[in-house]
Amino acid sequence: MKRVERMTPIMRIIHWMNAICMIVAVATGLYIGYPYYQTLIADPAVDKYVMAWNRWGHFIAAIIFDVTAILIGYLYLFSRFEKPYKKILPTKKNFIEFCEVFFNLVTFNRRKKFDSTHSDSYNIMFFTLFHILLVFMLLTGLQLYVHGLASGHSSIGAWWPWMLHFATDWTLDVFGGNMGVRIAHHTAMYLILMWVMCHIYYQVWRTIFWREGDINIVFGGTKFVNKNIVNEKGEVEKKD
Repeated sequence: MKRVERMTPIMRIIHWMNAICMIVAVATGLYIGYPYYQTLIADPAVDKYVMAWNRWGHFIAAIIFDVTAILIGYLYLFSRFEKPYKKILPTKKNFIEFCEVFFNLVTFNRRKKFDSTHSDSYNIMFFTLFHILLVFMLLTGLQLYVHGLASGHSSIGAWWPWMLHFATDWTLDVFGGNMGVRIAHHTAMYLILMWVMCHIYYQVWRTIFWREGDINIVFGGTKFVNKNIVNEKGEVEKKD
């Protein structure tokens, strides 16, 4: 077994910030869409600003997502540790690796003909899809937010609503109005939750079947790589 580094401290911080913000965003977003609980005291929820606190938490989580999206976009292209964009280029090598990882997943580890010392093409494509969904959530969410600023003014000036309208009003045309944007935003949340379940399942499954410590990547940044590979018959083959 060989120990290899897979995530830098900055990458791990971004990962866990996204995970925490996602929990906050989902919990508060569900309440904003349908207020399903109230304060535990006798006073009405409106007197304790329950909706206001949920909207504030949702907005703060979205701001952190904005910042991490910018950082991830920068690292995606200019990271000195690894450049993920190279793994989604339509090259023969990337296509073969993508197919091998996919077959490894659907055949329950009976086919492992790729190098697991780096982030493979399948995972890069999978995470690229996640960030596309995340950007979509941010744009539709900001459109729903600016819809409440009907006066065209905000506490920081009129430039803020103007910028949000400029960046997100196209969603109204695409989805047929504010309610269509709301439904699209809500639907995208369930797509992201499905993505999260698949991601956690695959990483835990790799950890159990490969025994290379993949789950430690997001905690310690490293994993162990088996110097042997297993063919489609389940037989161990030595690497050169």
